[in-house]
Amino acid sequence: MRRQVRWAILLCAAFAGASCATYSQDLERARSHYDANQYEQALALFRVLEPDLDSFSDAEQAQYAYLRGMTDFRLAELSPQGQGIADPRKAFRDNARHWLALAAAIEKNTPGSVSNDQKTRLTGTLTELNLDVYGGAEALPEGAAGAPAPGAAPAAPQDVTAPGAVPGTPATPAP
Repeated sequence: MRRQVRWAILLCAAFAGASCATYSQDLERARSHYDANQYEQALALFRVLEPDLDSFSDAEQAQYAYLRGMTDFRLAELSPQGQGIADPRKAFRDNARHWLALAAAIEKNTPGSVSNDQKTRLTGTLTELNLDVYGGAEALPEGAAGAPAPGAAPAAPQDVTAPGAVPGTPATPAP
């Protein structure tokens, strides 16, 4: 009986050790698919790994988020333009922005979790994806429509007196 218990404990310990290594192995397998431009296979592995993201170290989480975001970004480039709500390109770009922002946040809290090359690519890609959300107002030249001319004085406040009211008197609330 004692021998069976020992074997059961040994077997459980072996499976527990193997299951922890599996997450890292799957992340490396997904990375190799990404490096080989097999983005669909990489994304499939990333989606399987997502529920277990908390099992990774901070550096592995940053790598997961970076690779997942870049995979979505690459798939967006390869996807056909859709119409309205059924636009796979937009969905991939939205997901890419989410994961790359997460990778940037982890890198900020844990410096060195992504390589310098990855950090450069991450920053450039995230800037491009942010234009989808925030628009390109910062890219407008000075003096463009709606922008004040350089050195111009600020605009004077406009009088918003209600019709029929005496200018300069406080407005009374309606009953």
